[in-house]
Amino acid sequence: MSALLVTGANGFVGSAVCRHALAAGRPVRGAVRTPGSNDAHAVTVGDLDGRTDWTEALRGCRAVVHAAARVHVMNESSADPLSEFRRVNVEGTLNLARQAAAAGVQRFVFVSSIKVNGEGTGARRAYTASDAPAPQDAYGVSKAEAEQGLRRIASDTGLEMVVVRPPLVHGPGVKANFRSLMLAVARGWPLPLGSVTGNRRSLVGLDNLADLLLTCVEHQAAAGQTFLISDGEDLSTADLLRRMGQALNRPARLLPCPPSLLQMAATVVGKASIAQRLLGNLQVDITHTRVTLGWTPPVGVDEGLRRAVGGLDLR
Repeated sequence: MSALLVTGANGFVGSAVCRHALAAGRPVRGAVRTPGSNDAHAVTVGDLDGRTDWTEALRGCRAVVHAAARVHVMNESSADPLSEFRRVNVEGTLNLARQAAAAGVQRFVFVSSIKVNGEGTGARRAYTASDAPAPQDAYGVSKAEAEQGLRRIASDTGLEMVVVRPPLVHGPGVKANFRSLMLAVARGWPLPLGSVTGNRRSLVGLDNLADLLLTCVEHQAAAGQTFLISDGEDLSTADLLRRMGQALNRPARLLPCPPSLLQMAATVVGKASIAQRLLGNLQVDITHTRVTLGWTPPVGVDEGLRRAVGGLDLR
C-alpha cells in the first residue's frame, strides 16, 4: 500500500491525522520542519516556503494531507504579517502541490480555514462551502489565495484537490483562547458570560477533523470539492462553558452581564476581536459534507470536550 504524506506531522492537527491513519493500518510518512523526532515515519523537510524540497517526503506517496501552516498569530510581531503568511501558506503550499503532481501523487487534501468564509455569520444564515470567500485578516487571505492556486494546479496537472475548512478545533493540547477558557473553568474563576446565550458558534473536535480528512483521502466523491466541518451541534458561549464544566466535573461559575456591555468594555481596552469570538455568531452548514461523503461526526460535543480537558495541564 502506498504511503500517505502528512505535513505538520508533529503539530496539533497533523499528529492526530497520523495517529488515526496508523490506527487504521495505513502507512504514514510524517513531514516535520526540524529534526529530533524519534518517529521512524518522520522526514525532515525544513522551513515551509516556495523553495522547500519535498522529493524524499513524496517518494512513493499516493496522497497528501497538508496540515502544516503558519497559523493565526494572536500576538503578531511581524511588520508585514500578510507577506509572512503568504510565504508559508501560499508559496509553500503551492510549491508542495506542484512537486506532488510531478511525483505522481493522486490526491492532495488541504487543511484550510473557515476564515476563508469570514469572521462571523451575524444574523445571516450559516456559512456554506459555496459562499464567495470573504477573508478579513492576513491568515484568512493567505488560505483563500492558497485555495485559488491549488485549483489552478489541479486544472493544469490533474492532481485531485480537496479543501477542508474547519472552524475552531478543540482537543487534547488545544492552545490559545480555548485553553484559557478551560483553565478558567477548571480553576473556578468567575466569568461574566452567563448572559451570552443568544449566540451560536460551530466548533470541531480534533478526532472529528482527523476522521474527515482521512475520509477525503479515500472517498471518490471528495475530489475537486470544498467541505466545511463541525461537530454537528452549535453552542452559545454560556452553554459551551457549562459543558466544559461538566467535562471537568466542576460547575462553571458564570455571572450575568449584558453582552452589549461586554462588547463596549472590550472595545475600550482594544480587545474587540476577542469579544467578537465570545459574543458573536459563527455557524457552518455541513449538509454538503454529510450528503456528498455520507459522513457524520463520529464524536459528539460532550465526548470531544472530555477528551480536550483530559489533556489539560493545570500548571
